Amino acid sequence: MPRKRTLKLPPLDFGDETLGQRLARLRKERGLTQVALAKKIGIRQSMVSSYEGSKLGLTAEMTLRFALALEVSTDEILHPKGKRPLQQKPSRRVMRRVEQINRLPARQQSFVLRALDSILKGEATA
Repeated sequence: MPRKRTLKLPPLDFGDETLGQRLARLRKERGLTQVALAKKIGIRQSMVSSYEGSKLGLTAEMTLRFALALEVSTDEILHPKGKRPLQQKPSRRVMRRVEQINRLPARQQSFVLRALDSILKGEATA
């Protein structure tokens, strides 16, 4: 018969977000859905939802699997004060546009880039 746990640990201060909320934030920053993340890890979407909802506790192995899939360090997932400046990858929507632009002839690419530069310069002065 297993012994009753008697170790009393003080609660950890995770700051403004729980581990589950941190996982969800990191996933969203990388433009992934729960389904896409689950596929990368090799689990079901419902399990990602359970981890993000803090219904399941992270094991060392699952922390490593999430870190690899999200392309972050385990410290970024686990560290209580782990919020670092956003190093967000471009969204899938932006990346699809970039791929479409890359398929255009050079002259049309140049036109699109000049238009973007013009818009971005206007954004910087607005």
